[in-house]
Amino acid sequence: MSEPTGLRARKKERTRDAIGDAAVALFLERGFDGVSVNDIAAVAEVSKPTLFRYFPTKEDLVLHRFADHQGEAARVVRDRAPGTGPMAALHRHFRAGLDRYDPVTGLNDHPQVVAFHRLVFTTPSLAARLARYLEEDEEALADALGEGVRARLRAAQVLAVRRVLARTNWQRIADGRTARAVHPEAVADAELAFGQLL
Repeated sequence: MSEPTGLRARKKERTRDAIGDAAVALFLERGFDGVSVNDIAAVAEVSKPTLFRYFPTKEDLVLHRFADHQGEAARVVRDRAPGTGPMAALHRHFRAGLDRYDPVTGLNDHPQVVAFHRLVFTTPSLAARLARYLEEDEEALADALGEGVRARLRAAQVLAVRRVLARTNWQRIADGRTARAVHPEAVADAELAFGQLL
């Protein structure tokens, strides 16, 4: 008797989440370089080969949390309302993220989110791997924007703007301010930055 596909998929997702959560907890506690893959496998109660089936690299154990946002900018452009320009749609989407205090905007003061961003931004191998994620996002966004160098330039500009805004928001919070206190500046910065892209 075979296991239903839905149940199997849910079990795989739970295993993936357990491994990822164990890894992030250990990294936040000991630092990225202070944790081995063996440590993570032991805490998650999986074998090392199982761990690598879900996460091909140690960096992916952290950056899987960005996976929900992978290709997001391209989706926003493709799914925008008729009559809405791509830059306006991207601006609205980022602004909505600020209003929700979405961690991807850097405007979130939950201690674990602040610590997670610090881990990513201050660990060179994670920053390098994140840059590869952003390159993939840039290609997807360029494809959604059209063809040629103009589309590629606009995609690079949008992603640079989002990255700078998120890092600025995070730094203000890491310096001790609350997300609510930073929100008006974050909105003003986004207005300025996206206004230059229109």
